[in-house]
Amino acid sequence: MDHESCRYFLDSLSDYIDGSLGEAFCAEIEQHMGGCENCRVVVDTLRKTVYLYQVTAESPQMPQDVRQRLFRRLDLDEFTQDQA
Repeated sequence: MDHESCRYFLDSLSDYIDGSLGEAFCAEIEQHMGGCENCRVVVDTLRKTVYLYQVTAESPQMPQDVRQRLFRRLDLDEFTQDQA
């Protein structure tokens, strides 16, 4: 694993998740993630975090059962235990 490549791409992950990077650079990131499980995990976690923030910011009064189903769907069960 080339940690320098990881560092290079990590600086742009927020823009990658937001869809504001150029197509060629996105292709480079995706090619790198194809061989780097650590970066795939980081991107997946960042996507989930952004999604949860957007859902919470748009709907602060989310019913508890809906919140628990969402967290389970995103494999974040450890967070539903604190909310029960």
